[in-house]
Amino acid sequence: MDGELVAAIIERILHHWPAANDLEITLEANPTSAEAGRFIAYHDAGVSRLSMGIQALNDPDLKALGRLHSADEALRAFDIARGIFPRVSFDLIYARQHQTLEAWRAELSRALSLGLDHLSAYQLTIEDGTAFGARAKIGKLDGLPHDDLAVDMYELTQDLCDAAGLPAYEISNHASDLAQSRHNLIYWRYGDYLGIGPGAHGRLTLDGVKYATATPLLPNQWLDQVERIGSGEAPREIISKKDQAVEALMMGLRLKEGVSLARIRALSDTAVNKEKLNEFKDLGLITLDGSQLRCSAKGRPVLNGILRGLLT
Repeated sequence: MDGELVAAIIERILHHWPAANDLEITLEANPTSAEAGRFIAYHDAGVSRLSMGIQALNDPDLKALGRLHSADEALRAFDIARGIFPRVSFDLIYARQHQTLEAWRAELSRALSLGLDHLSAYQLTIEDGTAFGARAKIGKLDGLPHDDLAVDMYELTQDLCDAAGLPAYEISNHASDLAQSRHNLIYWRYGDYLGIGPGAHGRLTLDGVKYATATPLLPNQWLDQVERIGSGEAPREIISKKDQAVEALMMGLRLKEGVSLARIRALSDTAVNKEKLNEFKDLGLITLDGSQLRCSAKGRPVLNGILRGLLT
């Protein structure tokens, strides 16, 4: 998007909703020279936080990931952004093909040396229905780290980020206390949010009823619907209390602060498997402090397994 379009969208939002004096507006940007040329316009439009999908700091891995920028180009764009925006977030992917633990140590250390205040570090996962999933099925995705090495990379990430003053406040996100992503915290705390535009999802509570909202994925389909009926939104679906409990638990346990078990039980007392809850407590995978349920440091690497157990 050019700066004028960003400004128009933000202006329209502020026309409909009041804003806090310290409003945080995040925009995701590709770390290319073309995108960097728009950074001043984005800032002037009202963007206060830039999230940059840098993903890797070496060119062969960027090419393997299907990224169009080079490592040098990404670092130049980051330097430009840091001089314009109050806050800039940096994304990296680890457990990539043929990546060693020492290579990840060097790469992450280099990133942290740049003086970040927010880092998103995601483990590469192979999903069905994606280009990587299709390549894996025909045996053309070799060199992926085995599970033990991926765990070592995760633990190394925690150690290096802690030492740099960027502890994990969420399973894949690290930040200093004042630099946590506000919009992401809303999702993880299972608050309400509007999803507007192609492929956007939302969660809205209206008159005490929680709704799921969605829109067509393809931009042309979305735009056609807007022009025909005045809205790109699909019919809203009511989320049952039990499904709300499941969603709140799945999102909340990603956070270091955890989630209120009292809140979960108020939504649905049958959503959480009590036997598994006690079993995971005895194994030291979760903690329960009053009503606050948290994943322990030991449990975070196996969070998906914990969720499967608690929700069966």
